[in-house]
Amino acid sequence: MTVTVKWGKEKISFDLPAPDTRLYAIRKSLSDYTHLPIDSFKLIHAGAIMKDDNAPISAYDLHPNSTIALIGSADTQSSAHAPATSASERSILSTIHSELTSVRSSLQPDVAAFLQSPTDKKEHARLGELLLQSLLRLDGIVTEPSWEQARKERKDAVREVQDMLDRLDNAWATRST
Repeated sequence: MTVTVKWGKEKISFDLPAPDTRLYAIRKSLSDYTHLPIDSFKLIHAGAIMKDDNAPISAYDLHPNSTIALIGSADTQSSAHAPATSASERSILSTIHSELTSVRSSLQPDVAAFLQSPTDKKEHARLGELLLQSLLRLDGIVTEPSWEQARKERKDAVREVQDMLDRLDNAWATRST
C-alpha cells in the first residue's frame, strides 16, 4: 500500500509495510530519508497525531493514497539536519546535468570544428543561437537558496556554456577573411 508523506514542500511516495508493523518502523524510515532526528518530528494523519510508536500501523486507519503530514519544528530542520539533497533538488540537478550533457554531446563537437575554420556565417549564427537557448534554459532553472549543490552546479554549467559561446564569438571576430 502506498501513502503520500508531505514534508514541507515535498511529497514523498511511501510504501507501507505489513499492517502489523509498528509505527516506529515508519518513523525510522522517514527519519533516514529526511535526515531528521527520529524524535524531532510528528506524523499526522486525518487530523490526529500518530504518537504511539508501539502501535501497529493498522491502528491509524491508513488506506491506499492516504496522506501523512510530517511536521518538525523549525529548529530541527536546520541545515545540519536537512537532507544533503532533497527530491526536488535532485530533480533540479538532473535537469542541469541533462542540459549540460546535451550541450557537450551535440554542440561542443560542432563548436570545436567551427573553431578550426571559422568561416561559415550561418554555422556561427546556428551555434550561437543554440548556445544562447541553452543559457536561457539554464537561467530559467529556479533553485532554492538552501540548495547549495544545485546552485553551484547551475553556476558551473552556465559558465561552461558561456565559455563555449565566448570562444565561438571570439573566433568569429578574429577570423581571417
